[in-house]
Amino acid sequence: MKVLMINGSPHEKGCTYTGLCEIQKILEKEGIDSEIFWIGTKPVAGCISCGKCRELGRCIFDDPVNAAAKKAADADALIVGSPVHYAAISGAVSSLMDRLFYSAGSVLRGKPGAAVVSCRRGGASAAFDEMNKYFSINSMPIVTSQYWNQIHGSTPEQVLEDAEGMQTLRTLGANMAWLLKSIEAGRKAGIPAPQYEKHVWTNFIR
Repeated sequence: MKVLMINGSPHEKGCTYTGLCEIQKILEKEGIDSEIFWIGTKPVAGCISCGKCRELGRCIFDDPVNAAAKKAADADALIVGSPVHYAAISGAVSSLMDRLFYSAGSVLRGKPGAAVVSCRRGGASAAFDEMNKYFSINSMPIVTSQYWNQIHGSTPEQVLEDAEGMQTLRTLGANMAWLLKSIEAGRKAGIPAPQYEKHVWTNFIR
């Protein structure tokens, strides 16, 4: 079993990375593999609704989205970390999530998902809510913790001093490992995954 963790911060080894590493320690302890994928600092284009991903099987833009999609296809769960910018996830993470779920939502459907947000002081819960909407629209069980998955600090060293935040992420790691093991046990016991109805689209302007 493997968890893909996306580091959406422009700082490769910054506060968001520090939080993801705390989760990674617990996953490793529980025998779960994981990978932290950094999206980098180059611009991540927003979705232009061209529909080409349906023809090509990938997004038409050549940036971290397609790389993340390939890694997500091989993973059993997804954790996305983002810094908080103006009480929201970063623009890069927003663009990545839009295009990742639009072009590769099928490889994520049914897999557990979790959000982690990193802020100096405020806006964490708003950004956390924003990210969870991606999982909830894609039939992904949302993995919770003892509090909202947020860490505080302006530097990695300050994040390490956020005792409650770091404990929250450790609990998240433990819950993620437990859920993945439970899903695997259910699969071995012959419990099938849900069979979904054909999607019904309802437009309110006719």
